[in-house]
Amino acid sequence: MLKAGVLGAGHLGKIHLRLLNQSKKFELVGFYDADPDNAKKVEAEFGYKYFSTIESLIDAVDMVDIVTPTLSHYDCAKQAISKGKHIFIEKPITNTVQEAEALRTLVAEFGVKGQVGHVERFNPAFIAVKDQLDSPMFIEAHRLAEFNPRGTDVPVVLDLMIHDIDVILSVVKSKVKNVSASGVSVISDTPDIANARIEFVNGCVANLTASRISLKNMRKTRFFQRDAYISVDFLEKKCEVVKMKDAPENPGDFDMILQNAEGVKKQIYFDNPDISSNNAILDELESFAEAINNNTTPIVTLHDGTEALRVATMIIDQF
Repeated sequence: MLKAGVLGAGHLGKIHLRLLNQSKKFELVGFYDADPDNAKKVEAEFGYKYFSTIESLIDAVDMVDIVTPTLSHYDCAKQAISKGKHIFIEKPITNTVQEAEALRTLVAEFGVKGQVGHVERFNPAFIAVKDQLDSPMFIEAHRLAEFNPRGTDVPVVLDLMIHDIDVILSVVKSKVKNVSASGVSVISDTPDIANARIEFVNGCVANLTASRISLKNMRKTRFFQRDAYISVDFLEKKCEVVKMKDAPENPGDFDMILQNAEGVKKQIYFDNPDISSNNAILDELESFAEAINNNTTPIVTLHDGTEALRVATMIIDQF
């Protein structure tokens, strides 16, 4: 079991503490939080050991789980890496692309592993269809959330849209060619609603919308590719796969057949995979433990986190 410590005991930090505590792959050593009053409250309520300094916690563990505000990600990670500790770091990886690049250099220099908390990669609906995503050419993503003051210190692109940016970059095997975007601040000092169009060198186009002032929650992405339409509902954990194949010569009464202007007939069929329920945050943490123990590449690397932040920054620069 890897000795783990958590930096940050806010809303998400408490979830990480609980999951690490119940995991069979980690031994939760304790946590550090910059607010002593909050830290003592968490220690009293849950019984996790509170370390009064970041340094003392880092010294006591093998892996540091960084769930602090984004502005402090770089400094926390740098301290941990410099002492030879593996780092799990919540998204977005850092505040700037330059900081993210510096962390990648440090991880290589000190020979430790790093993973970024892009949790939607572990969403069971996405896992169920990702092997069927083959060169999508048009992608549409909607991520809408009811207003919550937590997270409004950063633009909605870094708060919500970055989830979809990471998912899209993981399935489109091509470089980004062009980004155009618009964003509007409605209630916060930073944009609360944004739309972005990402064009890739291979011709794929992704259209992303994110809002944190919606009347309802929605997290849906649709992928269109040759002979297939794949829809993933990240919120409801459902997926839909509609495929086309050459129509049989003698179709059955219930077969769905389409015929184009050239007379080519295609049969439409549904190929919806089974979805296994899981705890995505626990899975991402435990997958990192496996990467450390087996000396394999983490599922969401620091490179992945850096590229998602790079595209997010390109979008924000358009506002």
